[in-house]
Amino acid sequence: MAEVFLRRLSRWQAEQQRASVANLYVEAYRGMAGAEYRDRQGFLRRFERDVQQPDFDMVVADSGGLVGCLYGHRAAPTGEWWEGFRGILPAGIEEQTASGRVFLLSELMVAPAHRGTGVATRLRTLLLTRHAADAVVAVIKRDDDQGREVLRAWDWTKLGEFDPGREGWLRPPSPLP
Repeated sequence: MAEVFLRRLSRWQAEQQRASVANLYVEAYRGMAGAEYRDRQGFLRRFERDVQQPDFDMVVADSGGLVGCLYGHRAAPTGEWWEGFRGILPAGIEEQTASGRVFLLSELMVAPAHRGTGVATRLRTLLLTRHAADAVVAVIKRDDDQGREVLRAWDWTKLGEFDPGREGWLRPPSPLP
């Protein structure tokens, strides 16, 4: 397999690469036949919203084309992204959100041919080394078994459930390996 190179993209570069990132999304999350267009359009709407968020940051993995991508942003201080959360938040998490010390991982995608090769972990390490957030949170769909497997491998802790059909995960407080 060819070598995989990681690089950061600025907000402007991310917007310029939106078609390539959407292609990777469709490849990484192949669903039912015929759903690709709807899935791609939904992703592009979410991506357009995410790229405008404060402290948006993105890293990509390239091996003759995009093979992985991870991006996120600082959580809105209003904490409205916690709406629909069912459960008890860890002590101080709402205060950390209000003070801008929570970073949200919005999307992780790795092409099927590059899964299990450490690309996701390398993307996570590069992305989070630049953020001094007290907490890093990922919100995934409840049926996202691959996402859950990755977060467990990273020793993240499940926070609880969101409506509709999502669950939140928290990075452990220890520094990255």
